[in-house]
Amino acid sequence: MRRRFPFGLTIVCAVALALLIGLGSWQVQRLQWKQGLIARSEAAATLPPVSLNALAQLPDPEFRKAVLTCDFQNQPFVELQSIHDGQAGVRLISACEGWLVDLGFVADTVSTRPARQSAAIPAIVAEARRVEAPNGFAPPPDGNRFYARDTAAMSRALGMQGAVRPYVLFATGSAWPQWAELQPSAPPPAFSNNHLGYALTWFGLALAVIAFYIVLLRRRLRADGLTKDTEESST
Repeated sequence: MRRRFPFGLTIVCAVALALLIGLGSWQVQRLQWKQGLIARSEAAATLPPVSLNALAQLPDPEFRKAVLTCDFQNQPFVELQSIHDGQAGVRLISACEGWLVDLGFVADTVSTRPARQSAAIPAIVAEARRVEAPNGFAPPPDGNRFYARDTAAMSRALGMQGAVRPYVLFATGSAWPQWAELQPSAPPPAFSNNHLGYALTWFGLALAVIAFYIVLLRRRLRADGLTKDTEESST
């Protein structure tokens, strides 16, 4: 008796094929987005720092550098639990003309904090970077200590007014030149760009599904042919 067409196998393979092609196409889109991000970062690195007023006028200031003249030595800051170069510690977060400023990392082994100074510090340069809102699983802040980069909560703790920007300025110079324990650092400009490899993997799996389906279908058709020949020879 002739076997029925493998509708179940066909549906399963079609769904798997659509899923794999969709994932591969998504990785291609991510590749284009990441390449654009890298190009913007490299272009911004060649531009001179601007004022905070000029930075605020840019539609998307990410990667641009600005000159900060705020007196951070005499302003409050909050602490963000963090890890830097494999060492646990905190990042000091302050404010400057409506912007949150990440002043740098201080290791947990440093218990002291710098004393307030009577004189303003020299201007420092900071790089604007977009930050994502923390997920719902992030623990709430404990007084002055934060465990997620919650820009809205940090802004309230620092007494900032107005809308919360989705950017943080990362200082590239020290707000306390005499305090060596403070390590200012912006996020690394290099980006991992493995999306092409991921896309090729998904598309390769899609081709494997097609080959798997063709092999099974040919076996089914060959078995049907043998069955038909057997029936004809027995009649």
